[in-house]
Amino acid sequence: MTPLDPTPDPLLADPLVLYGETFASRLLLGTSRYPSPSILQAAVQRARPAMLTASLRRQNLGSTATPNRFWQLLADLAVPVLPNTAGCHSVAELITTAHMAREVFATDWIKLELIGDDYTLQPDTLNMVAAASQLIHDGFKVLPYCTDDLVLCQRLVDVGCQALMPWAAPIGTGKGPINPYALKTLRARLKVPMIVDAGLGLPSHAAQVMEWGFDGVLLNTAVALANDPVRMAGAFAAATLAGRDAFLAGTMTEKDAAEPSTPVLGMPFWHQA
Repeated sequence: MTPLDPTPDPLLADPLVLYGETFASRLLLGTSRYPSPSILQAAVQRARPAMLTASLRRQNLGSTATPNRFWQLLADLAVPVLPNTAGCHSVAELITTAHMAREVFATDWIKLELIGDDYTLQPDTLNMVAAASQLIHDGFKVLPYCTDDLVLCQRLVDVGCQALMPWAAPIGTGKGPINPYALKTLRARLKVPMIVDAGLGLPSHAAQVMEWGFDGVLLNTAVALANDPVRMAGAFAAATLAGRDAFLAGTMTEKDAAEPSTPVLGMPFWHQA
């Protein structure tokens, strides 16, 4: 028997493309709340993410006595860093933070985070478009963390955002997609790459949104606070790939009535009675 040809690596055959740049993985990982730097390092090595998010506020900019160990860890991992503007409450604060992050991390990539409510950490949907427009004017590749509001997302695309990061649920809740209708509508109406960010708690959540046609997922808490973050990082990486494969394969149409999967053609008459 002739052996089957080896299956091509799906990560190489189906890359994630953002702002004209390609990434082998469709999983992005956050870098906070891990039990230790060594566990963070092992989780990243297990998941092989496209990018690592990091906040400028994690950097000890005022210290010159010792090198920043966190920054050195990120550099050693050799994974592209996506700085974010976490903790910003105004457009002016966000713009300043983004420019500082560009200097510290030496990258034009920025994850736009603008807090509108301190309790839910819901993004400020009223001022986000103006912030994104200014950052794009300043030469940033902007990935806005936003809600699943279709009109907001369309406005962000209109001002030049080539990718979006809608939430599945409020950040850190682990509830999974709480409004499937809104997310599916968003995916159907907008053609830019979209990475589901925030609220995913289980690998099955990641697989689900990938099955709906989303282009990637961004995780932090679900991995960092797992009993075994390294194993969970691998589980999310596998689930993300499985969901993408399912979307590309095309899932069956859901039906209300049972339908036999085994054909009865040619079976004895008494089996068909």
